[in-house]
Amino acid sequence: MRRPMRWWKVLGLAGLAGVAATGVVIARAERRRRAYTPEEIRERLRARHAEATANADDA
Repeated sequence: MRRPMRWWKVLGLAGLAGVAATGVVIARAERRRRAYTPEEIRERLRARHAEATANADDA
């Protein structure tokens, strides 16, 4: 005779799956972030700054 799985076991497994999924998302974001060279980052920041200041002047 099998006993039904307790709710706390299901909750624990769901929490474990959530932690694992969060780790995967963070690892992907970190890999994407490290793929840029410092010069590429500077260039992107300068472009974003220029866009933001242009939008602020329009408002």
